[in-house]
Amino acid sequence: MKTIWTIAKREYDNYFNSPLAYVVAFFMLLPLGIYFSVILWASSQQSLYGGPAPENSPLTWLFVFLLIFFAPALTMRLLSDEARMGTLELMLTAPVRDFELVAGKWLGSYLFVMTLAAVTLTFPIVINNLVDPGIDLKMLLASYIGVALVTSALLALGVGISAIFSNQFAAFFVTLGVFFFLWFMVSLPASYLPSGGEVFNYISLSNHFTQSMNNGTINLGDIVYYLSLTVLGLFVGTTAIEIRRWR
Repeated sequence: MKTIWTIAKREYDNYFNSPLAYVVAFFMLLPLGIYFSVILWASSQQSLYGGPAPENSPLTWLFVFLLIFFAPALTMRLLSDEARMGTLELMLTAPVRDFELVAGKWLGSYLFVMTLAAVTLTFPIVINNLVDPGIDLKMLLASYIGVALVTSALLALGVGISAIFSNQFAAFFVTLGVFFFLWFMVSLPASYLPSGGEVFNYISLSNHFTQSMNNGTINLGDIVYYLSLTVLGLFVGTTAIEIRRWR
């Protein structure tokens, strides 16, 4: 565990030494800030006519939606760039287990995204001070638990794919394609099949978050789904590193 934490801390610090991380942070937080301003403006107009109070769930949905496109940029270099520069071979000769290397890379990227998620907590704090009797804390907690689980799954899959490739741009586009398929495409057959469509709905990355967690409901199936994707990503990454070790 100490080795995983050491690798994670190094990767977390590297993000703040890289312009890419600041670009990702800017293009994630800027749309969220604009959307938050629009929500407050629209709610202020609706309140004149007794409209509903503003909610934070659209903001957490947008955070996850943007992560679909920016998570590949955060994970593409983690292991593929190490392989390209030859530093991966040096790391494999060190007393570091393959799983520790993959898990450390994943944890570093996870902590970075969770830092961005922590910044967005300012939005519900502001909303809570504007509405009476305040926002639904149960829904808020469920939404951010969903954000944490979706982030974990996406970054693990990204790290796993990064371990397969030696070219970071190939890793980026393959990861983006996998995310696009799981978020947008996999549930499409469910609307055309007379039976068995629930299987496609279950493996859809978006359904578990949009239809339950972001609405304040936490089901065991949702947690198992995202944790399974996390384990799958780390397993793929570990296996890819083991194959490189024995080449």
